[in-house]
Amino acid sequence: MKMKTIKVGRNDPCPCGSGLKHKKCCLGKSDTGIEDLEASYFRKYNIRLKKAADIDGIRMAGRLVLDTLDLVESKIKPGITTDDLNTLAHEFTIKNGATPAPLNYRGFPKSICVSINEVICHGIPGNRVIKDGDIVNVDVTSILNGFYADANKTFFAGNPGPDARKIVVIARECLRRGMATVKPGNTIGDIGWNIQTYAEAQGCSVVREFVGHGVGFGFHEAPQIPHFGHKGAGIGLIPGMVFTIEPMINLGQKDLRILDDKWTAVTKDGRLSAQFEQTVLVTENGAESLTPYE
Repeated sequence: MKMKTIKVGRNDPCPCGSGLKHKKCCLGKSDTGIEDLEASYFRKYNIRLKKAADIDGIRMAGRLVLDTLDLVESKIKPGITTDDLNTLAHEFTIKNGATPAPLNYRGFPKSICVSINEVICHGIPGNRVIKDGDIVNVDVTSILNGFYADANKTFFAGNPGPDARKIVVIARECLRRGMATVKPGNTIGDIGWNIQTYAEAQGCSVVREFVGHGVGFGFHEAPQIPHFGHKGAGIGLIPGMVFTIEPMINLGQKDLRILDDKWTAVTKDGRLSAQFEQTVLVTENGAESLTPYE
């Protein structure tokens, strides 16, 4: 992707998204008033924009992530353990020449995260048996040829009840609305505002402690993408940014607690939580998912 330069006046809002006038922000870096946004975003926010070859690499990793999710989905049923799903995903990832990013990341002991019912995220696969009516979130991040892609889905096991159906439908719509907000000229705050407004209108809550993140060259890069916030706030979106949107939506209150394993986050009130995630590229005209699913 060819990076563009933008010419702005001294008193115009700075295109880097700082909220300051151009003369008070990036103008001093250029005598012509033309700011190299790629350099500016790295200098100001540590955001590394992706070029065409990078995007192709992330997209290839994204295809593998989706194939892994499809394989795991085909095996989810009452009676299978979360560790069975982990083994399936691990072996498939290795077979396809990739590495599961979560394995040994900051001590995480497994290759995927599997989060059931009240588990918000970072569920460690083990001997927990999936039961009829459970909702099962599977989070996959693969490293292929040095590029990272990240996505997750929440699945039904057996016959879900009305609360399970409700929270899954709302969480999926939250992701759709967040992604629909992504385009140059909008801000990170717009994404969170759109998600939060919808979720709370449905009587649900948005988890605050975990957010989306830049991805591609590493597992977790700048910027952070909160799933709550204020319209027009935060860093401006520009082409070449790649990040995840991954709203965690609770049927009850937003509060959580971390279990003794130091990883597993569960709802404090014990009610259901669901999540969907995709890796998103800001394009010249809008957005493209690099892990696309319906």
